[in-house]
Amino acid sequence: MAKARKSTACRTGDVTKVAGALCRGSKKLPRAVPSSERGTMPSGAVLVDLVEQLRTALFPGYFGKSDLSEESTNFHIGVVLDNVLVALPEQVERGFAVIGQGRNRHGQDALDITNEFLASLPRVQALLATDAQAAFEGDPAATSPEETIFCYPGMLAVTYQRLAHELYTLGAPLIPRIISEHAHSRTGIDIHPGATIGESFFIDHGTGVVIGETAVIGKRVRLYQGVTLGAKSFPKDEDGNPIKGIPRHPIVEDDVVIYAAATILGRVTIGKGSVIGGGVWLTHSVPRGTVLSQASEKSESKRRR
Repeated sequence: MAKARKSTACRTGDVTKVAGALCRGSKKLPRAVPSSERGTMPSGAVLVDLVEQLRTALFPGYFGKSDLSEESTNFHIGVVLDNVLVALPEQVERGFAVIGQGRNRHGQDALDITNEFLASLPRVQALLATDAQAAFEGDPAATSPEETIFCYPGMLAVTYQRLAHELYTLGAPLIPRIISEHAHSRTGIDIHPGATIGESFFIDHGTGVVIGETAVIGKRVRLYQGVTLGAKSFPKDEDGNPIKGIPRHPIVEDDVVIYAAATILGRVTIGKGSVIGGGVWLTHSVPRGTVLSQASEKSESKRRR
């Protein structure tokens, strides 16, 4: 007969002790500045809501209300932009406060960032239109560009990344990463907001794709599931601390196709028009027009030895 397990459920008195222990333990967590000076943390829920609202403005009629007339579309977009203008500066200020730069000092910066971000939206919308067309042209299963906007996880991930990238470029702390990580959690596609991505970008299927912070992707690039554009182990300074802020991810030039589960590491360049086959492990640059498979890379690796 199985021995009965001792109950580990907390009794009322135990809850108080656990709560006290967690509170004391929280003081040992990493902090850029003391909690008394840090202010309120950015709200992931608010930021996700704003981005979802922005999706309805970038793709009017696709998300949210689907029965918008031309007149009501203009009104709807105006409401969304007003909501962003009201809510985003506070979130950006909170981001500055968390990293120890103070909301009073950076209050105007937060508003400037928000205004410049809003001004970038027509350009972001134009890029996303090319992404939707690229998805339609790149996937025989797609019946229309509209289907890719509605249904494809790659389109959702790229939409979030293009918005986060604008905020990243403008210097908003934490906020871009919160946005891009939400897309990661929904799609399994992990694109750092710092990555620079050209027009007509298509991620087919998408699950497991990883694109690092300093990656540069040209025009009309297509990736399949499981592709990694990552970094090799990065250098450290004389004190053993990792050296950050240096380019460490691949450059992928125009018209490149990278098939499923390929891994490309380091600041290497994949030349224009190249095709990288599935499962290839690559840590060196290849010239334009290269067609590389696992077999050809293994053969080349033996010659290099």
